[in-house]
This record gives sequence, C-alpha cells and structure tokens, in this order.
Amino acid sequence: MRLWSLHPQYLDAQGLTALWREALLAQAVLHGETRGYRHHPQLERFRRHPTPLSAIAQYLFAVHAEAESRGYAFDQSKIRAANGAVCVLPVTTGQLDYEWQHLMEKLSVRSPAMREKWYGIRVPTPHPLFQVQDGGIEPWERQ
Repeated sequence: MRLWSLHPQYLDAQGLTALWREALLAQAVLHGETRGYRHHPQLERFRRHPTPLSAIAQYLFAVHAEAESRGYAFDQSKIRAANGAVCVLPVTTGQLDYEWQHLMEKLSVRSPAMREKWYGIRVPTPHPLFQVQDGGIEPWERQ
C-alpha cells in the first residue's frame, strides 16, 4: 500500500488507479471492515488525526478530483464522507523528497514520458491534505 504524500497530478495512469484502489482499501481498514492491512504503517498518520475517517475521505476526494480532471470515471460514491470536517495532516520535507525519488524511479521504468515531464521539479507539491513541515523521512516509512 502506498498512500502518496505527493500531489496525485504527478502519478501516471497506472499509479493514479493504484492509489485510488489502495486509498479505498485504507478507508475500509479505518472503518474496521477488513482483517488485512489493519497494522499497515501508512495508516498511522491517518489514525493519529482526531477524525481519521474524515481525513481519508478528504484524501480520496482529492484523488477523485485528479482522476476526473483526466477524464477517468472513478466512482465518487465509494467515498464515505465522515463528518465533512476539513482536515490537514503534517508531512515532512524529508518524506516528500523520499517519495519524489521513489516516484521518479518508478516512472523511469513504467512511464518515461511522465518522468521527463516532472523531472526538473525539485520541490514537489504535496497532496492537498498535507501541510509541509521540516523534518526527515517519517518513522512509519519502510525504506
């Protein structure tokens, strides 16, 4: 499971589709509807938020918006908006940099044209849910 801290605009079609599926799985986990992935480290930051269900819903809405802007037909009805609270989660500069390098490696194999499009970016935009703060790679990240 990879719930990118990066803005979904940087993902290729395969990556955006995978993110949608994985974020829906994360939503199911946070709703207590699955036995698998309950202890996945990527979910720690959502669980730390006072309203984790609203946070994952907001995360999914941003992924859906990106998909819609590309003409994809992701089913928005699968997002369960909890209480509609506006959420913000922290993300460190080190985490964004780590994910950026990871994504560039993936795109170099899977979608070289997309990698070329974004290659010159040194400070990528985070997913709209995240507010950037100084720091290293997050402790929950598996390296």
